[in-house]
Amino acid sequence: MAIKSVNPFNNKILKTFDEITDQELERKVEIAHKSYLNWKNTAIDERSKLLLKVSSIMRDRKAELAKLITLEMGKLIKQSESEIEMCASVYEYYANNAAEFLKDRPLKTDDGEAFLRLTPMGVILAVEPWNYPFNQVARLTAPNLMAGNTVMLKHSSNVPQCAEMIERIFREAGAAEGVFTNLFLSGKRVGKLAADNRIVGLSLTGSEGAGSSLAEAAGKNLKKSVLELGGSDPFIVLEDGDIDSAVEKAVVGRFGNMGQACTSAKRIIVADAIADEFLQKFTAKLTDLKVGDPLDPETEVGPLSTEDAAAKIEKQVSETVAAGARVVLGGKRIDREGAFFEFTILTDIKPGMVAYHEEIFGPVASFYRVKDDAEAISLANDTTFGLGGVVFSRDIKRAINVADQIDTGMVFINQSLASRPDLPFGGTKRSGYGRELSPLGIEEFVNKKLIFISCDQTKKPQPQE
Repeated sequence: MAIKSVNPFNNKILKTFDEITDQELERKVEIAHKSYLNWKNTAIDERSKLLLKVSSIMRDRKAELAKLITLEMGKLIKQSESEIEMCASVYEYYANNAAEFLKDRPLKTDDGEAFLRLTPMGVILAVEPWNYPFNQVARLTAPNLMAGNTVMLKHSSNVPQCAEMIERIFREAGAAEGVFTNLFLSGKRVGKLAADNRIVGLSLTGSEGAGSSLAEAAGKNLKKSVLELGGSDPFIVLEDGDIDSAVEKAVVGRFGNMGQACTSAKRIIVADAIADEFLQKFTAKLTDLKVGDPLDPETEVGPLSTEDAAAKIEKQVSETVAAGARVVLGGKRIDREGAFFEFTILTDIKPGMVAYHEEIFGPVASFYRVKDDAEAISLANDTTFGLGGVVFSRDIKRAINVADQIDTGMVFINQSLASRPDLPFGGTKRSGYGRELSPLGIEEFVNKKLIFISCDQTKKPQPQE
């Protein structure tokens, strides 16, 4: 099967790649395993040097790498450049902090000495998505390489040039073959690869369906897995919130990366007392924007990642409107070549409608009015997802109280949700399990080994005669 790199701006094929053969896959898995046996004994300072070199290469070649992202999945070029910076910072973060994160952890015991030692496990298989093609890989790769594991990547089939480039950068930085390996592999072959005894852990960022399939493979083969899946994140603005700031953050939070982020602010939930003002200002920010080539720094609205993605969103929106929702802005495909869709705001959304229950992975905001905090919390939790959320209020104690009652893995107060190296990232419910980034991210695929040292028996009080 040919893997195609397609430019969503004009739907033209950029390059094709052949899928890896079974024989070559076997060779690469064996190399990754043998590489692990060496890498796990490599001094942590040497691991750190590799990651710092990778980070340096990415910054030096930012323009080139950003262009590759934009050509393959349509991200606006300025946002692609920001992704490369973010990616480089992830590698730096773990290079500079992993030694501290991996230190032995003393345990209190009454009859000896004990500590936990975090040791590597082996080869980790990463199944990664197209929406942040460099950074998603960094979030898994950086902590695991610093922990002493090796990584095999099965990237999304629509960003093969990005996937190939990541492996090239690691080799250029001095990584031995097998420390980081890219695989041009179809999704249907992941299950068989996951069963290989040399693969010890599985990590996936993607859809519910893909996550369920990987979790099944992990469970069947008794392997640890981490999943970061979809989201329908609430963006709650209480009546005492800073409206102008909230509007600015909602625009970025929902429409950054053309709305193609798991943590996009997909549901805008606003207190009724300020809902009209918020909606008017929110709509105004999204009108008269420049549509065009995402490689043009002046473009404000670019294409979605693929033609199929645009068609799916068109169907979700049309079904929601047919069921009674109202279009405040946009709502249809942009009449031009490429995978374009208008910035859209929907309101009057009710249970049973597609937009109420499904994740819309694109530039569509669902707008809701609520009478009080309790209704906002109830609506926020009325979803199968539980990834992130946002609360705007000038009363921080009140905002924390609301945040505490939202069933998600992350809540940001007075700030749109952001991915940062020093903060844990992950969700609950059908948004997955496990954590990436922060000190927690390096703990997912390590053996927390107990080492216990018994007290010298001669130092113990002897029983009386």
